[in-house]
Amino acid sequence: MPRDVTHLSTGEPVPIDFTPKRPDWLRAKLPSGPNFFELKRLMRTNDLHTVCEEARCPNIGDCWERRTATFMILGSVCTRSCGFCAVETGRPPVYDVLEPGRVAAATKQLGLRHVVVTSVARDELPDGGAEIFAMTIRAIHRQVSGCSVEVLIPDFKGRRESLETVVSAGPEILNHNTETVPRLYRRVRPQARYERTLELLRRAKEMDPDVVTKSGIMVGLGESREEISQVLRDLRSAGCDVLTVGQYLRPSRQHLPLEKYYTPEEFAEIKQEGLALGFSHVESGPLVRSSYHADDQIPEDRRASARTLSVR
Repeated sequence: MPRDVTHLSTGEPVPIDFTPKRPDWLRAKLPSGPNFFELKRLMRTNDLHTVCEEARCPNIGDCWERRTATFMILGSVCTRSCGFCAVETGRPPVYDVLEPGRVAAATKQLGLRHVVVTSVARDELPDGGAEIFAMTIRAIHRQVSGCSVEVLIPDFKGRRESLETVVSAGPEILNHNTETVPRLYRRVRPQARYERTLELLRRAKEMDPDVVTKSGIMVGLGESREEISQVLRDLRSAGCDVLTVGQYLRPSRQHLPLEKYYTPEEFAEIKQEGLALGFSHVESGPLVRSSYHADDQIPEDRRASARTLSVR
């Protein structure tokens, strides 16, 4: 934890950062390649946001070059103040009802085969933005044959009707991140609730048993190894199919301090534990994020349905 000590000569407080030194093996690929620059140009041309940019994701070069993008709808200002997130917090502007069409058009223009759609939290909206999610899913399926859609949704404050709106639109994957262990929720996700997250995943499976449900956690915020194991067991009990586990990287000194860097061996151990519990797919590694290699997580039967899916 960052703390202050007193300078021996001046008596003034001197901040000291006790964040562990970043290990040599933790290196991200620099953004490059024609697909990356084409996608970046298209985002600016169409006035679109991506969580890859807003949240400073270290995998942006890798994913964009694979032609997998994570669009962020409903603006770039979030109503929540999570201690780990680089997205701006404040009062969001009025949302754009034409945005779903622009996301679908950009998807078609780029020839994307898998799209992840996420959003900031919009707690001031009666449905939390669920209808815009549904409109975006339908627009992509209608305009881009064969493109699968994954949505990374907020918890909608537990509103069942909002979740039904999204699930009924037919996403191939429905993702809602757990982020951390329950003991740390008050500090890491002050406006969220651990049980609400688990309930959302349970409900999604009840509404559509065929939808692939997914969740992710960060490590390095001070959790214990047993707490991680308990979260994995809780997620499987809630019917979660796919798990992502990644290293927390502090965006700035204003964000939560980093307590520990997990080794590649520890991530491999967590992956094996998840697979043994019955997750169909586990991505676990230092640079893994929610959308990392998301296109590899679609079962073959769901890929086939995406190619022929009509508007629901």
